[in-house]
Parts: sequence; structure tokens; C-alpha cells
Amino acid sequence: MKSILFKSSFLLLFTLLSFKTSVQQFRGQAIYFSKSKMELGRWGARMSETQKKQIQARLKNRLEKTYVLNFNKKESFFEEEEKLDAISGATDTWGKNFTQGDQYKNVQENSLVQSQEFYGKRFLVKDQLQKIEWIIGKETKQIGKYLCFKATASVPTSELKWYNFSWSDLRKENPKKTDSLATKNTESKIKVTEIEAWYTLQIPVSHGPAEYWGLPGLILEVSAGNTVILCSKVIINPKEEIVIQAPSKGKEITKVEYQKTIRGKMIEMRNNRGRRRE
Repeated sequence: MKSILFKSSFLLLFTLLSFKTSVQQFRGQAIYFSKSKMELGRWGARMSETQKKQIQARLKNRLEKTYVLNFNKKESFFEEEEKLDAISGATDTWGKNFTQGDQYKNVQENSLVQSQEFYGKRFLVKDQLQKIEWIIGKETKQIGKYLCFKATASVPTSELKWYNFSWSDLRKENPKKTDSLATKNTESKIKVTEIEAWYTLQIPVSHGPAEYWGLPGLILEVSAGNTVILCSKVIINPKEEIVIQAPSKGKEITKVEYQKTIRGKMIEMRNNRGRRRE
């Protein structure tokens, strides 16, 4: 009897350890392609189609990007594949100041570590993951060999793109007298980005590209604002080892503190430019 109990206990322990090991070893890699529509605002109305095409060609590296997401059950690392500028043959140094850096997410600990470079200074942004209240839909579609389900959400744009900068935000803070009435009518309205995501239960991890996460399966497609991010390839348990580590270099800072740093630097640049014109 004791022998049978011992064998049963040993078998149970072996099964639990094997399961734990398999969960820890589960890993994957997803390749994403993103494409954004060019927004020219009021200046676009004054441009010819030829001028618009020329600008679009110059901004191609900012409008079309390729990313790699490495992931396991609890962690992921998201980074952009760097490309040379189609016109100059160099990397887009200016654009990197306001784009997303290498991003580490830990969905179990609700933690974000993101490397950002701003005018030669390196920052290490440590904060919580972006909170997204997903609404799960019933619609499905096929993306490659994966059956995907639809989910939607609304997130304040400033929280979703916290690493970016907009001159329009400063104009709202310091409006002209003639704009005061219009500002009062709009200042209470928070700009929101509508998100549509497609995830697959065939890859049961809560990861996704960029700020997007928190669904019961890997997110393969996201439409948010003027940008679409689509997964073109997924490799589960690749032969080559995938190491997922959080960035570690740079001045530690929160999202809010990083936004204040960017804003202060851009105001300084604007004021210096104004003094040179005097």
C-alpha cells in the first residue's frame, strides 16, 4: 500500500513539475507591420497631389514600420526594426525623439519598462501598464491560420501616446484672446482614441504590440486612430533561444515625468528660436 501511495505521489509531483516547466518554456515571436495615414491638417488643403506624394515618400519610414514581439506566458519585449531613410540613406534621428522605444511588459506584475531617447539623453520609463477596458465582441475573422475574435476599447489619446508631443496641446494651454471662447467649449473634452483589436485563443497569452495587451489571446491586429498594426508571422517555441529582459540603461522616470521633460524641452527650443528672430 505504501509503495502504491509513494508511486502515485511521485507521479503527481513529476506531472506538476513537467507542467510548470512546459509553461515556463513556452515562448514565441510575432512580426508586425504598421501603417499610418499621413495627416497634413490645414496645410494639406493648400498642397497639390504631387506635393503630398513627395512628402509621403519622405515620411515613409515614419508611416510604415516593422516590429518584433518576443513573448512567453508572463513577459514580452517589443522593438522596432530600424530602417534607413528612403531619401537620405540614414536613420530617422528626428523621428526617434517622439516614437516608441524598446518596450518590456510583465502582465503578471502589471509593469512596464520602456527605453526612450530624447535629444541624445536616454531615459528608462518605469510605470504600470496602460489600463484598457476591453469590450469583447462576437465577431470573428481569420488572420493567417488563426481564428481571431474582435475586441474594442476607448483610451485617452494622451495616455496611449504618452511618448509623443503635440504643439496643439501647448496652444490649448496658452490660447489667444480671440480663441478663449472656443477653448472653453473644447477644453472639457478629452481626446479619445477608438481601438479595434483582433486576438486569437490559439495562442493563450495576454500580450500584443505596442501599448495593447490584456486579452485572453495574442493580439494579431490593431486599428487605432490613423494607424493599423497587423501581424504577418508567428513562431511558437522557435529553435533559437528567446531571451526576454527589461531595458536597464537610462535615467529612471515615470510616464508623467517624461511628458513634462519633453514639453519643457520643446518650449525651450521654441523660445530660443523666437529670440534668434528678434
